[in-house]
Amino acid sequence: MTGTPALVRLALRRDRLLLPVWILLIVGAVAGTASAIAELYPGMAQRVALGVTIGSTPALQAITGPVYDSTSVGGLTAWRATTITTVLTALMNLLLITRHTRAEEESGRAELIGACAIGRHALPAAALVVAAGANLLIGLLLTAALAGQGLPVSGALAFGLGIACTGWLFAGVASVTAQLTEHARTANGLAVAVLGLAFLLRAGGDAAQIDALSWASPLGWAQRVRAFADERWWVLGLATLTGLALVAIAAALTRRRDLGAGALPPRHGPADAPPYLESPLGLAWRLHRGGVLAWTVGFAVMGTLFGTLAQSAGQILRDNPQLAAILDQLGGEGALTDTFLATVLGMMGLVAGGFAVQAMLRLQTEEAALRTETVLATAVSRTRWTLGHLIMAFAGAAVILTAGGLAIGLAHGARTGDAGEQMLRLAAAAWVQLPAVWVVAGLAMLLYGMLPRLTALAWAALIAFALLGQLGEVLQLPEWMQSLSPYAHLPQAPREELEATPLLWLGALAAALATAGMTTFRRRDLIGN
Repeated sequence: MTGTPALVRLALRRDRLLLPVWILLIVGAVAGTASAIAELYPGMAQRVALGVTIGSTPALQAITGPVYDSTSVGGLTAWRATTITTVLTALMNLLLITRHTRAEEESGRAELIGACAIGRHALPAAALVVAAGANLLIGLLLTAALAGQGLPVSGALAFGLGIACTGWLFAGVASVTAQLTEHARTANGLAVAVLGLAFLLRAGGDAAQIDALSWASPLGWAQRVRAFADERWWVLGLATLTGLALVAIAAALTRRRDLGAGALPPRHGPADAPPYLESPLGLAWRLHRGGVLAWTVGFAVMGTLFGTLAQSAGQILRDNPQLAAILDQLGGEGALTDTFLATVLGMMGLVAGGFAVQAMLRLQTEEAALRTETVLATAVSRTRWTLGHLIMAFAGAAVILTAGGLAIGLAHGARTGDAGEQMLRLAAAAWVQLPAVWVVAGLAMLLYGMLPRLTALAWAALIAFALLGQLGEVLQLPEWMQSLSPYAHLPQAPREELEATPLLWLGALAAALATAGMTTFRRRDLIGN
């Protein structure tokens, strides 16, 4: 542990901009949600009616979780904000821990630091101290923000600590995944896969009302703290102890491997490269194929889950106009089942934006690892090199959205008896999300070309788009602000008829952003590591 305080200061220095943005984003979203709910549902009767509706709708609980006390503003705030807040906090911790541990080893900076009087565990310990401090600060700020609006202090404290403990638990998850592989990208992918699995377990458990399934997900624990509804404080201890156990596992793995190596042995490739690797596009495919396959499987699983819920959502909503009004805030009006499907496909589009950002930032990873110089030293132009990765990002997004749409159609069609028709209809509806996803990819390309050291802003933009879509109407944000998100301009397929004009404009915007990024990349020097 020698040198840990100095490394903590170094980590805080490097994250002096990014970390405050994460914290303010999370706290601001929750505070705004509480204020909006108090304004939208001022009467007890309105809140009770809303709670009855939510409690009788498994499909809605799959997205936002259960409501434990609908008679109070605090209970409704916890219902509406817990899922998105826990996901954001978990994502912050995953990226933070990997950046300060595995990424440091992959870049060689950890070896340089290790040449000083620094203990073997100092680097991961410093990352965990920073993560713990950030989570605690988030918890305290959430408590102050909710209590400051007149909500009960005990409920506000339970909500804040529930989010903080979930963040700490996922910091432990990232600590373990950072020990398994040699590459930060793979470590992040494994950690995000754990987060996705946790979301699916919680959604499936809440929708089917299977408590064991919900309790199997750490994301479900934050909701089962029951903030503002007879709080269960012991759940906080469960999350904290699980996080500590994961940190202990990570420490044990650290002692069993060399610096720079992963606990899992790397797979050796063939002695001779296949012919397709002689082209930049073939090389890009080789680099991205694992990610495309993993995301495709994840979308197929997610699509199957929500496809099985679609018909029940429509049946329940048909006799429940109050819930139809709620879903209007999420996705619009119209046929009830198709409204649910449109909401799910919109969520898939946002998640697919994460794939697009990840794929485009592979360019920055290759450049930082000095592999770009090797490729560009051959007869490969910068345009061809970036174009290969751009094609993988655009085409990969199409593949994973198609898989999600087909899975929803197959699961939904199996219950309605027209699987073939539903698969085609919902696959086409999933493709409607593509132009917005491509805009996200184009924005990441532009950031890479112009500001290669600030490519993380692409993740910030995607999170901002998600918040505008999920909370924009609840927070009563002005229309011009909500329209900043490319997802706000998409038709709500399959509920609405397709309009080609916004899709064409978004496609043109994506092409313009990508072209501008490629042009600026050609005019700048490589930054290296």
